[in-house]
Amino acid sequence: MVGKYKVITLCGSTRFKDAFIETQKRLTLEGNIVISVGLFGHSGDEEVWTPGTKEMLDDMHRAKIDMADEIYVINPGGYIGSSTRSEIDYAIASGKNVNYLEEPEKGKTHGTEH
Repeated sequence: MVGKYKVITLCGSTRFKDAFIETQKRLTLEGNIVISVGLFGHSGDEEVWTPGTKEMLDDMHRAKIDMADEIYVINPGGYIGSSTRSEIDYAIASGKNVNYLEEPEKGKTHGTEH
């Protein structure tokens, strides 16, 4: 919490750029401080794929999770790839609450991410 505001970090595949933007807006209007991704590599931000950048962004996203009270997983259609799965595992290990756009089926991971 920062003052009276809960801090929420968004996680999920960057292919869901529109869902990230819609969720960020909704959660902000509900009175939360929302931390999102800085680039959408699966939605056209090619800079993500330059050497060393993806690793830096992944490390930075773990720091964003550390700053948050909870994470909110953007998972249209139930999709949770390997990068998002590792962020969820990291958040749980850090004692963070995890909420989902769509409640996932128990133990199911759909597809893979880079």
